[in-house]
Amino acid sequence: MRRTRSTLLSLAAVGALALPMATRPLRAQSAEAEVIAVVNKLFDAMRTRDTVALRSVFDPQARLAGVSMRGGTPTVQLTPASEFITAVGKATGDAWNERTWDHEVRIDGNVAQVWTKYDFHIGEKFSHCGIDAFQMVKLTDGWKILHLADTRQREGCTAPPAGK
Repeated sequence: MRRTRSTLLSLAAVGALALPMATRPLRAQSAEAEVIAVVNKLFDAMRTRDTVALRSVFDPQARLAGVSMRGGTPTVQLTPASEFITAVGKATGDAWNERTWDHEVRIDGNVAQVWTKYDFHIGEKFSHCGIDAFQMVKLTDGWKILHLADTRQREGCTAPPAGK
């Protein structure tokens, strides 16, 4: 009986130590899926011009930084998220369609970074491509975009994988 009890206690101790390690990857995968869901919600809301959904993915202090080349000189355009949301709501004509792929996600506690390739179309017409770089924070009501920087180019774009 002692041997059985000792064996059970040993197994319980090993299990108690192993459980946090076994669930850690699941938590990381879950957080990664939550972060990507916010990115997807942003672009779904942009496509449908849903300003309520757009506002829900941004921290109130968020801003966007667009980096492009003008006349061979890199330029940066900073825009508060609130101005971007207003512009999307006022847009007319064909939908703005931004497709992303090859997401690289890094998370540490309540901070996340997403780096992803994208291309942007107005309706079916290609406009530009580049990289989106998101900085996100997890608040009491979920992950929020704090900063979104993107590069913009018209040439040398990588085609998305089939189905994007």
